[in-house]
Amino acid sequence: MADLEQLKQKYSPVIATINSFAEFGARIDGIDLAGAQLHLKATVPSQVIANRVWDAIKQVDPTYSDLKHEIVTVGPPGQPYTIQSGDSLSKISKLFYGTPNKYNEIAQANGIANPDRIQAGAQINVPPLG
Repeated sequence: MADLEQLKQKYSPVIATINSFAEFGARIDGIDLAGAQLHLKATVPSQVIANRVWDAIKQVDPTYSDLKHEIVTVGPPGQPYTIQSGDSLSKISKLFYGTPNKYNEIAQANGIANPDRIQAGAQINVPPLG
């Protein structure tokens, strides 16, 4: 018989990833056992954040054979974001993609000619990576 607490511990990086995007509307809707699998139900606001959750799942266990997941995306593919004081496109790229090196994709998607010149308070859209 599967142990719920052991599976929750194993997939704690996935749970933490979902919770880290709570300010954007990501939430865990339920965690329980489905036979020998951890049953994780979650809602995320965009494909960008869903991709980050998938990255976390694959890092924990590429086969995720002991995980039954229902991750529902309720918003658009891209993730709206308001630039904060101290932000850079590299920092935003790290947050949403897990790497700072995709800042040019964010700049291009938003028509930003110089990635080093962004304005706090400006609204951008973080696109899903193709």
